[in-house]
Amino acid sequence: MGVERKLHLGAFMRPVSLHTGAWRYPGAWPDANFNFAHLTRFAQQLEAAKFDAFFMADHLAVLNMPVEALRRSHTVTSFEPFTLLSALAAVTSRIGLVATASTTFDEPYHVARRFASLDHLSGGRAGWNIVTTANPDAALNFGRETQPDHSQRYSRAREFYDVVTGLWDSFADDAFIRDTESGIFFDPDRMHALHHKGREFSVQGPLNIARPVQGWPVIVQAGASEPGRQLAAETAEVVFAAPAHLTAGKSFYKDVKDRAVAAGRSYDDIVILPGAFVVVGDTVEEARAKRARLDSLVHYDSAIASLSIALGHDASTFDPDGPLPDIPETNASKSSRERVIELARTEGLTVRQLAQRLGGYAGLAFVGTPATIADDMERWLHEEGSDGFNVSFPFLPAGLDDFTRLVVPELQRRNLFRTEYDGTTLRDHFGLRRPANRFFPSSDEGEAN
Repeated sequence: MGVERKLHLGAFMRPVSLHTGAWRYPGAWPDANFNFAHLTRFAQQLEAAKFDAFFMADHLAVLNMPVEALRRSHTVTSFEPFTLLSALAAVTSRIGLVATASTTFDEPYHVARRFASLDHLSGGRAGWNIVTTANPDAALNFGRETQPDHSQRYSRAREFYDVVTGLWDSFADDAFIRDTESGIFFDPDRMHALHHKGREFSVQGPLNIARPVQGWPVIVQAGASEPGRQLAAETAEVVFAAPAHLTAGKSFYKDVKDRAVAAGRSYDDIVILPGAFVVVGDTVEEARAKRARLDSLVHYDSAIASLSIALGHDASTFDPDGPLPDIPETNASKSSRERVIELARTEGLTVRQLAQRLGGYAGLAFVGTPATIADDMERWLHEEGSDGFNVSFPFLPAGLDDFTRLVVPELQRRNLFRTEYDGTTLRDHFGLRRPANRFFPSSDEGEAN
């Protein structure tokens, strides 16, 4: 018999809640997004619940929305994810630490060095979320007038990945002799200079840091567009997805895994985690009432701005009580735009209704009791819509408390989720092999993905 599948759970923690009204909810900590003591408490609580990973998204500009909406956003001030995770590495010991780093506005050497450092500091718990950065205002913070086009961003990302992983392989695992008698610190024959010269980058190498504990930090990616799916199939080990329902989740799951096989990888080389917004109540009615109260805290200024961002088009001029008009393609996120248009068409929503949904949270949501939420998660797992979920909490701390105190024990009771960590690294948690060093292959390492 095969090994019984269990859920993987990540926690989406920047912002601490994706819902615009989260900071206003009764009992919520309004500064939870920018308070290190609170974030330490959250990370330790998630680790006690045996979560796979603590995930920090990132933005390289304030959200591109009118100031009337921006002034209502709890994301306007947030810690830089990599710095925060380095600090959290010192107050946790098992939970994975995943940070976003942009391939459009950073350099491969910087990213390789930072994540190798985090992997060593944390004892092998680092993960790199590869993004191409969709916010057009980010370009203005990096001396550019416009954002590179969608296809160019993904072409750059593919080469960026090759350079970063090549730099991580600069040293063999046994390169550092540190022989005090002979005075030899490392063996130069066990060091490799990359000498990469490509369309986007010219990087000599080697990286000035030992190979990461995990070989490579875990490679994470999100994106549902055609180039995004292909990049994930070729490079990612964990994929954050955003299907709105199980049918879409199953289609995405099969498509990405089939692409991975076509690229010469195994079906099990990728862990797929849809984002899930979870609201817990003692009854389904109570959970729905919590969700309704939370949604009522979203101001229309925020709602219409969120819709504009998702569409990559100014929605403030649309008739609020009319249907969503035809939206031309833009250089923003294509997958986000398509999801919103499908939602409007499928449910027949007016612009106002659609904006209100986007202003709160419009993606996959499990709203119910611990038992009904576990039922839903179990169905997604067994019907191959996911390998687990990247969980977003509705408000903090109570929403996180509800999930760890009520939902996790229910999942454990059903043998759907671990009761203890089986290993010490993020690769251990996700069941991923340690990649072989492409320049110094060794029989005791796994094959490269």
